[in-house]
Amino acid sequence: MTKINNAMLSAALITATTVLGQVSTAEAADSNGIVTVKSRYSVSETVNRIKGSVEEKGITLFGIIDQANLGNAAGNEVRPSRLVMFGNPALGTTFITANPLAGLDWPVRVLVYQAKDGSVYAAYTDFGWIAKRHRISSRDREFAMASQVIEAVTATVKE
Repeated sequence: MTKINNAMLSAALITATTVLGQVSTAEAADSNGIVTVKSRYSVSETVNRIKGSVEEKGITLFGIIDQANLGNAAGNEVRPSRLVMFGNPALGTTFITANPLAGLDWPVRVLVYQAKDGSVYAAYTDFGWIAKRHRISSRDREFAMASQVIEAVTATVKE
């Protein structure tokens, strides 16, 4: 796997700067920083597509937690729900260097879950919201880049 290189990150930054202010932060403002993307696939296929996109981009996949499996084994009725964790340490840890508490939001997490009506969603925390939450104003480029990456990863499942 190759890591995201500087040229790719620069291209992502240019696109993210344009898109970030128009979509991500506005959507997240009304939902406590949560961006939700409706998937056109099952939970399993959505996770596989997100995982594939992450690996294709050379991003580190830290793991997948099957929350439904854990919950059901504990005696709770849990609809399909999986937490996918990934990130680029060179990019993600720049948030931690600005404020150690940003480690609460890194690595990146995407929750893939099935709603009561059977619809499947991928949800993640908006990076603009994370920047505000941790009062980080010195990493605008990096947050824009991270926003572009998460939007590209979840676009692979978007309905």
